Amino acid sequence: MTRATDHHPVRLCRSVLSVPADNPRALAKIKDLVADAVIFDLEDAVAPERKAEARDALVRHLSTNRPDGEAIIRVNVAESGFSEADLAAALTTRPDAILLPKVESPADIQTVLDWLSENDAPESLRLWAMIETPRGVLNAPAIAEMGRTLGGRLDCFVVGLNDLRNATGVPALAGRTYLVPWLMQVLIAARGSGLDAIDAVFNDFRDAEGFAAECEQGRDMGYDGKMLIHPAQIDAANRCFGVDAAALDEARAIIGAFARPEHAGKGVINLDGRMVERLHLDQALKLAAKAEIIEKRKAKP
Repeated sequence: MTRATDHHPVRLCRSVLSVPADNPRALAKIKDLVADAVIFDLEDAVAPERKAEARDALVRHLSTNRPDGEAIIRVNVAESGFSEADLAAALTTRPDAILLPKVESPADIQTVLDWLSENDAPESLRLWAMIETPRGVLNAPAIAEMGRTLGGRLDCFVVGLNDLRNATGVPALAGRTYLVPWLMQVLIAARGSGLDAIDAVFNDFRDAEGFAAECEQGRDMGYDGKMLIHPAQIDAANRCFGVDAAALDEARAIIGAFARPEHAGKGVINLDGRMVERLHLDQALKLAAKAEIIEKRKAKP
């Protein structure tokens, strides 16, 4: 991960594939996939009686097999009785981040922060938060505030619409008409604290057209990528949430302009008749960093 101009890392999260930690066939296939990140799921995808088995399998797998992209471990909620064992296992496997499910308040983040501090977790270990309940949506701005400081570790929101639909009774209609306000509410909360934001899963992996349309919707709303349930969805997500060539050219022009000696220390400059601010430079640096990550991955044999 490349450091941005603030304390949040620049990461690729166009495609974030969720894989059950107790599925050996799914785990074995990860090495051949081009997902930007993999969520190794110890929560919803694993039955209660298989939690310990899944945890042990994941530790064995990650000891010798690492995905090319980020490795994220989704743990269980504290009330389940499995959370502490999940966190302990996660520390031994050195993931890039831990994904906390059903986050509803800043206290949910703080509890895990305290545990990580008490157990000497490295600073590089980050937190992601699932926003998937009515309270989570309502409290999204306060939750996101936990990521405003380096010690907060929080880097990313992932929207969970299946649980949110279940809690609210909103049906799974095409176009997500009645869910868009909540999606935008989560997005603006994330951006207010500099967090990444990942759109929810599309449940029918056989419906390529519907999936593509929902990816485009999420991209146009401002999301960085999409959580996936099947490898067949990876390529379409990577294309949709990828770096646009024209946008990259503009970003490089902005970076080059601010690097000129005559613009040193300036907050606003004139670029080809347009007024460009430092905030545009920050955006340009992040976009260029993402493009660099993509190119490095393409160059791998």
